[in-house]
Amino acid sequence: MPDTPALIAVVAAALLFAYTNGFHDAANSVATSITTRALTPRAAVVMAAFMNMVGAFLGEGVARTIGQQIIVPPMGVEGLYVLFSALVGAVAWNVVTWYKGMPSSASHALVGGLVGAAVASASTVDWAGVGWSFGLPMLLSPLIGGALGFLVMLGILWLFRNARPAQVNRRFKLAQSVSAAAMALGNGLQDAQKTMGVVVLALVTTGYQQDYDVPFWVVVAAALAMSLGTAAGGWRIMRTLGRRVIQLDAPKGFAAESTVAVISAATSFIWHVPISSTHTITSAIVGVGATRRLSAVRWGVAGDIVLVWLLTIPASGVLAGIAYGLVRMLVG
Repeated sequence: MPDTPALIAVVAAALLFAYTNGFHDAANSVATSITTRALTPRAAVVMAAFMNMVGAFLGEGVARTIGQQIIVPPMGVEGLYVLFSALVGAVAWNVVTWYKGMPSSASHALVGGLVGAAVASASTVDWAGVGWSFGLPMLLSPLIGGALGFLVMLGILWLFRNARPAQVNRRFKLAQSVSAAAMALGNGLQDAQKTMGVVVLALVTTGYQQDYDVPFWVVVAAALAMSLGTAAGGWRIMRTLGRRVIQLDAPKGFAAESTVAVISAATSFIWHVPISSTHTITSAIVGVGATRRLSAVRWGVAGDIVLVWLLTIPASGVLAGIAYGLVRMLVG
């Protein structure tokens, strides 16, 4: 088929996005456990990379949502131009925020890129799908993360109110090995599927397949790309999440990680909607820190993070629109 080179370019761009997603979200999975010294940096990153890969094989509901309920690109090679531009915009924003050491949502960047490229190309945007399947979950998940993190930490404080702090911290360092692994599993379950959804949309757009089932090779490729990105680290963002928002200890780290693991599992297995693990862990950390006192949260840093969140969708959309214009100039 004449559009095969363009399809290969889209798949390569999608895997690059998965890689950048991995080193962004490596911070989500391991920042708390490294900061509290529950795990060594090397052990934490290896564990996260492995669990990301395992999670990628556990479902495809989120992939179907991304493939079917965000945009409807034109059929054929023109649709591939739209998808390629969307991925370029998302990758560019991921790299910029990683360089600045700011936790941003790769999920928001992807959807912003898809919408921006679709608008620039006059393609169809499923605004209802964007609102209900993306906007609402993305809005609610940080709020739920913050509230649930607060409640879980209150429960821990009450249950262990008479225990010696040193003993509690030692026990929760062991517990964090489990909670960090569960969170990394949820990351793989959520974020690898977003890459799968774009690749499947490209396959459907070009007629290589008729349905939105995820081929096994797509699962393997997305899992590997994201795991490699996770293994590469994301140390700039880890410092922001692990040290600059609140002063973390093992019980707080366990509470935040457990919160995100539960939310990731529920949204993936029950509702099949994408959420931002970056937003959810950050808000969970804030909620956990607020149980001590509100001043324990470094609100200036939290405000900078929220500003980046607000900029992510429009910025990645603009970058994707620019990328689409450049692609059209190059292909004529």
